[in-house]
Amino acid sequence: MPYAIIALFVLCHALASVLWQVPLLVAAAYGVMSITAFAFYAIDKRAARNRAWRTPEKNLLLMGLLCGWPGALLAQQLLRHKTSKQSFQTAFWLTVGLNLAGWGWLCGQYAQRV
Repeated sequence: MPYAIIALFVLCHALASVLWQVPLLVAAAYGVMSITAFAFYAIDKRAARNRAWRTPEKNLLLMGLLCGWPGALLAQQLLRHKTSKQSFQTAFWLTVGLNLAGWGWLCGQYAQRV
């Protein structure tokens, strides 16, 4: 299911880019922040295994909110990290919803120009 959510978002963003000329910079922001979020999840997973200093959850959530949620979701699934802590998952999906609301608003601004 998480992979389908990411694929659906990529498809929707591609359509918005073609139909409403949403700038490539938006896709670049999602790409860069997703790679960054994935890296931070991997670092945190390694730290958890080694009982070392951890990345604060608020930082992981902030990266997701700031366009990194696709990479964060991918990291959660591939690394099996932060998937069982219900309070984190609730907060994570809230940030995804907020990000998508912002993305929808932004796309709407470009759609009005067409």
